[in-house]
Amino acid sequence: MERALYVAKTGLEGQSFRLAAISNNIANANTYGFKSGRAEFEDLMYQNVRQPGAQATQDEANTLPSGLQLGTGVKAIGVQKIFTEGNAMITNNQLDVMIQGKGFLRALDQNGNILYTRDGSLQVNQNGDLVTSSGYLIDPNINIPQNVTEITISSDGQVAGQEPGNTQPTVLGQLELSTFINPAGLESVGQNFYKETLASGTPQDKNPETDEAGSILQGALESSNVNTVEELVSMIEAQRTYEMNSKVVSAADGMMKYLNNNV
Repeated sequence: MERALYVAKTGLEGQSFRLAAISNNIANANTYGFKSGRAEFEDLMYQNVRQPGAQATQDEANTLPSGLQLGTGVKAIGVQKIFTEGNAMITNNQLDVMIQGKGFLRALDQNGNILYTRDGSLQVNQNGDLVTSSGYLIDPNINIPQNVTEITISSDGQVAGQEPGNTQPTVLGQLELSTFINPAGLESVGQNFYKETLASGTPQDKNPETDEAGSILQGALESSNVNTVEELVSMIEAQRTYEMNSKVVSAADGMMKYLNNNV
């Protein structure tokens, strides 16, 4: 009976882990560029009491069609990020950009480390440099002069500004995008940023509209790809599965009490 208690315990832990992943998705349903996470599990080791295909009798031709294998439960093995593209939210803000493709914007943190993001809510700091909403410099650096009255960002990432006295816009810089062979392998570090890892592969830096990097849409932001209806259904499933595992614990405990009182 102890086996049933242990297996049910792993089930309770697994559903608690799944609910934590679901709650994070729902909490970030309105976070720009957020990618939902899916909890993943695997079954634990099996106790092989009888091996499938073993000899049933002394006759070697007579083998068992199935074995006697007792599972020991489940464990969480990770949360996979789902990098499907979110919907476009039109803001008409000239510094807001949405990546229509697989690329990531690059930024430099306070220590000069390269970070990657899908959040295109760009701003200008006190020096006129283009920065993320967290204040990190966009890489490569793009400076917006104070006298620029209008900024245009083309689909291929070219940033231009209209200066007084000039009939033609002045090119101010070029937005670049980075792609990864396995974006699910990126490390989430908060503030809408990711870090490169061994699992993600090395970044391929390129201009927008190159290969699968995607194009730039000015005046729009990418919404979270969280489907709140699906998350609510998953939350109910996790809750019901948790309840069933708790009932297994109660049933196993009741059976052990019965044995203790009647043996």
